[in-house]
Amino acid sequence: MKIYILHENDEWTKPLLEALEEEGVPFEDWHLSEGTVPLDEAPPEGIYYNRMSASSHSRGHRYAPELTHTVLTWLESHNRPVYNNSQALNLELSKTAQYEALKAFDIPVPKTTAVLGNSQLIKAAENFGTPFITKHNRAGKGLGVHKFDSPEALKNAVEAGTIEQPVDGIMLLQQYIEAPDNSIIRCEFVGGKFLYAVKVDTSEGFELCPAEACDIQEQFCPADSPEPAAETTRPKFEIIEGFSSPLIKKYEAFLKANGITFAGIEQITDSKGQTFTYDVNTNTNYNPQAQEKAGIYGMNEVARFLKGKLETLLV
Repeated sequence: MKIYILHENDEWTKPLLEALEEEGVPFEDWHLSEGTVPLDEAPPEGIYYNRMSASSHSRGHRYAPELTHTVLTWLESHNRPVYNNSQALNLELSKTAQYEALKAFDIPVPKTTAVLGNSQLIKAAENFGTPFITKHNRAGKGLGVHKFDSPEALKNAVEAGTIEQPVDGIMLLQQYIEAPDNSIIRCEFVGGKFLYAVKVDTSEGFELCPAEACDIQEQFCPADSPEPAAETTRPKFEIIEGFSSPLIKKYEAFLKANGITFAGIEQITDSKGQTFTYDVNTNTNYNPQAQEKAGIYGMNEVARFLKGKLETLLV
């Protein structure tokens, strides 16, 4: 038996494969940018880990999530163990689905309106309250995120064609939340349990992907910095020692209820001390510099978790 990794991004998956090799675990890489699904056959016995990303279309893999959904349906119909299952994929691909699922666990989310069509977007903004941001429903990598201080500014941007159109057609209007210290917190979970929290400096923009590969290869990757950081500048990603929050238990219950085994959940706290949760990343990545400094390694923990599940099957 093996561990099967389902994904569409080699750079993001490489650290996990290296960690599995270190653990001496047999694995197989399923790159789902294209492929076939033999529905009349049973899938191989083993452990399956879904790492499909909502931003796959930005890398030319427009239908990779749809293929992944077909694969997961096939696997689950044969009772194969799937970590980050089809429900997790549904939440990865829809911010609106995320918010409704989070609210079911009394987790505050920003005020949000989902819109289809530019004319409806302009109309919805008229009574939404300012400032606000736009963002894509199926997103990742900061796609479609723009801040506006008035409905007129949004209308001008729409008419100028400067707002990227969402791949699923659904644009979100969302309450703009400003953190006094220009930072957000990303809570990482492995095996459905809290691993650590990382503080992310957003002073250079709301660009939050922690993967090292993004810095080098992804033109619009959220971890990209327009200027080299000065020596006196605080780290962009910094693991918080001893982090605690009453939201952690709620997050863990939310993850368990929605078939999510591995995730990064992002939150922001405003000047009044109210914390809002605004994103769930089921294709979670880890920042190597922050982990090296803290001595905690997310992909190694993921590899050990999967190894343990595979060993259980082999008993």
